Amino acid sequence: MTITTRAAITRRAHTPWEITELRLDEPKAHEVRVKFAAAGLCHSDDHITRGDAPVRLPIVGGHEGAGIVESVGPHVTRVRVGDRIVCSYIPACGACRPCSTGHQNMCDAGKNASTGMFLDGTFRFHDGDEDLGGFCTLGTFSQYAVVSEWACIGLDDDIPFDIAALVGCGVPTGWGSAVHAAGVRAGQTVVIYGAGGVGSNTVQGARYAGAKYVVVVDPVEFKRDMAKVFGATHTFATAEEAHDFVVEVTWGQLADHAICTPGVLTEDIVNAAVQVTGKAGKVTITAVGKLSEKSVHLPAGMLIGYQRQVRGALFGDSNPLYDVPRLLGLYRAGDLKLDELITRRYSLDEVNQGYQDMLDGKNIRGVLVHDH
Repeated sequence: MTITTRAAITRRAHTPWEITELRLDEPKAHEVRVKFAAAGLCHSDDHITRGDAPVRLPIVGGHEGAGIVESVGPHVTRVRVGDRIVCSYIPACGACRPCSTGHQNMCDAGKNASTGMFLDGTFRFHDGDEDLGGFCTLGTFSQYAVVSEWACIGLDDDIPFDIAALVGCGVPTGWGSAVHAAGVRAGQTVVIYGAGGVGSNTVQGARYAGAKYVVVVDPVEFKRDMAKVFGATHTFATAEEAHDFVVEVTWGQLADHAICTPGVLTEDIVNAAVQVTGKAGKVTITAVGKLSEKSVHLPAGMLIGYQRQVRGALFGDSNPLYDVPRLLGLYRAGDLKLDELITRRYSLDEVNQGYQDMLDGKNIRGVLVHDH
């Protein structure tokens, strides 16, 4: 049965989110309809409205979300009607080459993230005669959405929906950038550029992995203060200050790792990250920049002379079916701070205010709470 849902969409770049009513189809094979309770306001969705993400427009925003399975299509086996779930913004089918080799973060079922089109070439959201996709084939800024069953991860009753929503993207992306992608080890020195929703979890991952120095660079004082709550040992407003500190405490050997998690990646940040790493150091790039700008420009000698590595990280190299429950287990045990990530909650109608607060440096993470 087709239903109507309220959603935040963007029709063209450089325009704010627009709240409208859409028609939502019933789920097809291997699909479920979710009644979303909460959605994270991730910076990636802001890249859409600013024209920095190559997506098909118009599109329904939101790729962090948690809620309840309301109905299921044919052949669905992973979840049942009534299940509480969190959505992984990258699905994990479990059978494709990446999934079967331990790289669920690159599952082939996620190939239409930028269009929101399902694998059969169709869409589930409609505005009149116009088809709309959901960002990452989710669209969590809608009260209801049809998603792939492969994007669904079961959620225990004791985990609040607003907390769970963040574990669909920002938490494993940040945590995994330190623990999996960078491979931080006990006693190492780590420099993290950017302490927003993803960077704060990178701090937590580096701390939990046993880094001796977890150094954060962020121009916003509030974010630097919160970084200490999440485990940063030292914080600085500029890359230059952080570099001087690292030179001093490592006796000139420099950092083992630099991890880039700012809201918008720039060439200056990448260069600072390379320069702060020492011999055999690794630079891990998690953030994205503007489409019109190339942010990685390096003389080959900077890499060769110190045998440095520069690599990208998608979803923090995390495997959602394993890592999402594991992170929630750490939260339950008190080893991972998730409540502290949420600075403010917003209604669907306040989505633009939420993003303005993010851009103004007021939030670590805002969460949209759906009113049904």
